[in-house]
Amino acid sequence: MLPANDLKLPEHLKALYIKTAKKLKGTDRRQFMAEVVKSLGIGGQTLAERELGWNRRTVRKGTKELNSGEVIEDGYWRSGRKKVEVKLPNLMADIKAIVEPQSQSDPSFQSTRLYTRISAAEVRRQLILTKGYEDEALPSCETIRHRLNDMGYSLKRVAKTKPQKRIPETDAIFQEIEKINKEADEDPHTLRISIDAKVAVKIGEFDRGGKPRVPTKALDHDFEAVMTLTPYGIYVPELDELWLFFISSKLTADCIVDLIEQWWQNQTARFRHIRKLVINQDNGPENNSRRTQFMSRILDFAHQSKLHVQLAYYPPYHSKYNPVERTFAWLEKHWNGSLLDSLETVLKFAKTLTIRGKHPVVNLVEKIYHTGVKLTKAAMEKVEEQLERFPDLKKWFVSIPVNFD
Repeated sequence: MLPANDLKLPEHLKALYIKTAKKLKGTDRRQFMAEVVKSLGIGGQTLAERELGWNRRTVRKGTKELNSGEVIEDGYWRSGRKKVEVKLPNLMADIKAIVEPQSQSDPSFQSTRLYTRISAAEVRRQLILTKGYEDEALPSCETIRHRLNDMGYSLKRVAKTKPQKRIPETDAIFQEIEKINKEADEDPHTLRISIDAKVAVKIGEFDRGGKPRVPTKALDHDFEAVMTLTPYGIYVPELDELWLFFISSKLTADCIVDLIEQWWQNQTARFRHIRKLVINQDNGPENNSRRTQFMSRILDFAHQSKLHVQLAYYPPYHSKYNPVERTFAWLEKHWNGSLLDSLETVLKFAKTLTIRGKHPVVNLVEKIYHTGVKLTKAAMEKVEEQLERFPDLKKWFVSIPVNFD
């Protein structure tokens, strides 16, 4: 037999061995290499190293596995750079705190992604300025951009995200909302909720524009609905918890405050430590700060519950920044493509909705509410005496202080 230094493998065998080894991974690859070297006889390791480019240590490891019948665990998990989340465990939470106030849901409710006005570069800058990170410790803007995408935030422009109108106070309102929300989230004795209604849902065999996997037939025209239900949500952003109310009557100021009162009564024991309630909402016709019945009822609620209530309204045409709107996007995607042909179907879909691993609490509201209820001018003046309105933004920020003594 020729010495190993003089041996050469036929070209077709070399190509076969190299190609096969590349297709295998881990222990399968090592054991294949060891089998080949064994078949080459004395000097096989030298020959494989020279002709095939195989590492001797890998071959020896494969030989050991063949002889013992036990797989040697790879140590890949110990090598390489650690993920940024490992080195900076609070980074994702801090990014969310920066991006969340600048994000809105898809206005069409056809996507659960959030669309943000802030870039990855600005997020990185804010991490340094407001969260105390060192520049050298932070990952690149590209890495932050990938993390934003992974968290469901996107810079992609979608149809109808541009508001129809902007009032002069829009930027000032957003600045104040961001300040109030941040203070609320950082204060252990303050709870922030987000409330709003979704467009009424028609109950019947109507096409909702989705694409089901099962062939489904709907009415060719939207005839009169069996009934309509108005979804109303109370959402706690910090806890990712949602309460969904389906209202069969008119949505009025009395209805909205009744829902808040019912929700709080059910949660009082859980939130005994809460002294202040911040309510994010849009300035709708039934719950705006000039709606006399709403302000009278919310004032009574504050006194009865002994809560300092802070109303924080989003500017006109910007309600999609209200956090509860994002839950409606999840709901629309959840039941889109299905026929909501009965009350039971609607409630079942709502109860099986999952938002970040949690199901909402679902209630049907059958109480009849009447529209047009309002206070006299004199009565409203007495209510106003107990309210504190933010200077220059009186319509948008109202505080109802309560004496805890």
